Amino acid sequence: MDNTLLDNDRVITDLKKYLKRDVGPEHAQHYWDIFERLRTELGYADYLGALQRYRIEHPHEVGLLTVSRFLINYPFANRLFPHSLDVIEHVKQWGAAVLLTDGDVVFQPRKVDCSRLYEAVDGHVLIYVHKEHELADVEARYPSDHYVLVDDKLRILAAVKKIWGRRVTTIFVRQGHYALDPKILATYPAADESIDRIGDLLNYAKGNFELPTEAVSSNAQSLP
Repeated sequence: MDNTLLDNDRVITDLKKYLKRDVGPEHAQHYWDIFERLRTELGYADYLGALQRYRIEHPHEVGLLTVSRFLINYPFANRLFPHSLDVIEHVKQWGAAVLLTDGDVVFQPRKVDCSRLYEAVDGHVLIYVHKEHELADVEARYPSDHYVLVDDKLRILAAVKKIWGRRVTTIFVRQGHYALDPKILATYPAADESIDRIGDLLNYAKGNFELPTEAVSSNAQSLP
């Protein structure tokens, strides 16, 4: 979801502006320090969890707690990349469209709902701590001979490709700071396909991702 269908970088920019304006640079920086420590500890971004940690360290500093209201009421639907909803409708012609994302159990579902993505994918939403480690659960819930995975992180695409192999077509969307980081681009192998923006997926058809018949038969025989 983040930086694939929804411009999460812009959400962060808005949050940083809000923090500096309403609580001041010093408190804002302390919040982000806690946020980064928590992300290292948990493995995903936990904005509300960072607020909880901040309150533990500063029980009498109530100003930063207004951030929770800012986040909960944020207009996520206005931050969808152009044609995101059109792309979801487009790929439904191929099979189930499933939103596969990482995050906490409160704020991430809120983003999915408020951005209208929950409705767009007909409730087919999977939220994990590390989605690349949960492919067995994904397969159990959505069994298929072949998958198409769209993501802005080459690390995720490479990890899934290593496990699913020819059973998945990986599509790299060059949106967001992870997708444009030269060090990351040099670290991981290229995806099967690369597009500049999510809307480019409208130019693809199901046939672009189908394996030869013999490959599909071989994969099907290997499934439990």
